[in-house]
Amino acid sequence: MPPEAAQACEQILRALPEWFGIEEAIVSYRKDVEKMPTWVAVDNDQIIGFLTIRHHNKYSAEIQVMGVLKEYHYKGVGRALVEHIEKLLQEQKVEYLQVKTLGPSRECHEYKLTRRSYMSAGFRPLEESTKMWDEANPCLIMVKRL
Repeated sequence: MPPEAAQACEQILRALPEWFGIEEAIVSYRKDVEKMPTWVAVDNDQIIGFLTIRHHNKYSAEIQVMGVLKEYHYKGVGRALVEHIEKLLQEQKVEYLQVKTLGPSRECHEYKLTRRSYMSAGFRPLEESTKMWDEANPCLIMVKRL
């Protein structure tokens, strides 16, 4: 990942306040992008999306954070990033990929679309918890066998 990519990834997060509206989270994700494996999607020399992976152990990994500029939603950018990561993880013999997102017990149109997108990519809901994040933000863990 080029050095300027972390700044571009932060700008993408800031351009998506419906999903990333908490300043502390944005700052934390920026640090994750700088230290964890991250891949970017580029269009006309502009970074338009990214995906960062956290490896938990030799069997499992997690999509730590992913963002795609709104004007590129529903154009296959996110799906291409996920599929690329899945192939790389399969080559590493990783068996499971997980993602955490806002759970369905809190009504939110944008996250309903996010969950639908992950479902269409083969992820399945495993557990929703108000203890992982907080009562106002129930965390849904979704998993996929690679």
